[in-house]
Amino acid sequence: MGLYRPCQAIAAVFLSAFFVGCGTSAPVADWPNPGNDKGGSRYSVADQINRGNVAKLQVAWTYKVDDADPARNTTIECTPIVHEGTLYLTTVRTKVVALDAATGQPKWTFDPYGEPYAQGGKAKWIRASGGVNRGVAYWSDGLPTGARRVILGTSDGRLISLDARTGKPDPAFGNSGIVELRKGITERDLTNEPYGMTSPPAVCNGVIVIGCSTGEGHPAAPGDPRGFDLHTGKELWRFHTVARPGEPGSETWPKNDNYWKGRGGANPWGGFTVDESAGIVFMGTGSAGADFYGADRHGANLYANCVLALDARTGQRLWHFQTTHHDLWDHDNPCPPVLCQVTRDGQKLDAVAQVTKTGFCYVLDRKTGKPLFDVNEVPVAASTVPGEQANPTQPMPVAPPPLAKLRFTEDDVTDRTPEARQAVLERLKTINYGGFADPPSERGTVNIPGFHGGATWSGASFDPSTGLLYVNTNNAPYIQGVKKLADGSYAPMGYSYFLDPDGYPAIKPPWGLVTAVDVSRGTFAWQVPLGDFPELAAKGYGKTGTENFGGTIVTAGGLVFIGGSKDAKFRAIDSGTGKTLWEFQLSAGGYATPCTYVAGERQYVVIAAGGGGKPRTPSGDTFYAFALPR
Repeated sequence: MGLYRPCQAIAAVFLSAFFVGCGTSAPVADWPNPGNDKGGSRYSVADQINRGNVAKLQVAWTYKVDDADPARNTTIECTPIVHEGTLYLTTVRTKVVALDAATGQPKWTFDPYGEPYAQGGKAKWIRASGGVNRGVAYWSDGLPTGARRVILGTSDGRLISLDARTGKPDPAFGNSGIVELRKGITERDLTNEPYGMTSPPAVCNGVIVIGCSTGEGHPAAPGDPRGFDLHTGKELWRFHTVARPGEPGSETWPKNDNYWKGRGGANPWGGFTVDESAGIVFMGTGSAGADFYGADRHGANLYANCVLALDARTGQRLWHFQTTHHDLWDHDNPCPPVLCQVTRDGQKLDAVAQVTKTGFCYVLDRKTGKPLFDVNEVPVAASTVPGEQANPTQPMPVAPPPLAKLRFTEDDVTDRTPEARQAVLERLKTINYGGFADPPSERGTVNIPGFHGGATWSGASFDPSTGLLYVNTNNAPYIQGVKKLADGSYAPMGYSYFLDPDGYPAIKPPWGLVTAVDVSRGTFAWQVPLGDFPELAAKGYGKTGTENFGGTIVTAGGLVFIGGSKDAKFRAIDSGTGKTLWEFQLSAGGYATPCTYVAGERQYVVIAAGGGGKPRTPSGDTFYAFALPR
């Protein structure tokens, strides 16, 4: 069976026009970027696997990594990319492996932590975010025998350019293929601080754009995005996400000249999307340090918690939109916005859609950042912590509807068993709860939808043929607070799930969801639970959903593919109805976004089953490739 059914030739022409409008290419057989096109739609025109035959999917090949470690709760969050018949992935410890995309047979491996590449004999740098890596970027000059590069960012702060055919570092790039990113930060010694990349960089018009993960306390490494020459590795620009004195945005910080010194966070750790025709790179930025406590950073704190659009060539700010003011909840924007088109009065408007930990989907004009649905500034509670100044309002879009719970009340308390419900109600007598964006307190405050969202780094996918955006989210409340120290200052009290006595979320299900959002109408097409707990389902308490990590992809075959759930199942969902059409029991949780491509006239779907990570289920070591029987 070929790639297209005959009736889809017209659709292919339409979709090619869409991708050109998004400033991206329309790859047919490959998956050349983490989001397939550079706009991050995670949409494939491949339709060999479709609603009518997906139930026949079977394992075509598997690839086992050699560096998983269940004792360390390791995970795999990589989305493979595919170009010209070769699949490129990263393992638990960030080895880059090139496989034959049709057979899974290895072609080469590059180990950035093996000799002679292990930091040139220096003392080991601290790896950010536990050393996790979500994949690589790719660049080609387009000529049949021309240059091909795989671009890797490491969690210990290196940017590496590899020959895509051999896996050898490019000698013209940086120092023998490697740029040490810490060297470009001159205002602070980062030797003993976590600083590095967990998400892939972006490539736009000859510039590699990188983000970083940093420590979340204060002081910490700066979170600035940076641009590097694709061919030489020379740094071209750096944008201050904590606006420096005199820069636009500095008025949203304390009125002194030292607020920015040592200020970490405000970092685009979740990656980038690109409108290459317009030369714009888009990102979501995280909260400013320190998490949960902002008495030393009064104000809205630009450009933390923003959707940010920069000129990819110069790093100049084009526009921003802040989704949380003066963040006290670790409400990072954990992913970049998806490029999409919105229909208004019969006209197509170029837009971006940003999903957030706070459970919202902001639909913004791509050129200006102006919301395409009204956004209200909603009054919220003041802080009771001495010295803290919570922002008096927080932004809430009137449409689309919230993707997750925004408030936790007694009506929301679990009904799993009478005993579980009563225990949670008793706990509520001792903490603060009930409002939207209630700030941390010394008593403890319910954080809903939770530190893991709402939406997570998994982001969203977009089907240009239907105008539907697909996003998986969590409803997993936490209790957060601050404590008074002996010297009279205050410190945050970390991350604490709000659970019932048996270890399940204290809130009524669903605890995990997949939602199809019509970005033109600002409505839901459907919403369904994602995942289950087998032990609860056996007792009649099923369809609960579970906390989930790892996003959706969508295809012209009418399918949404997603893993993510704690039951370790990989699912194919009808993109029009939300009905599950096929599922497969993986050997470990699929906490990564899959990809799909065509190799040898056969369509494959690949996902990493790495388990472990934040869900803390058993760790795994396998990439699975699925296809229809020959």
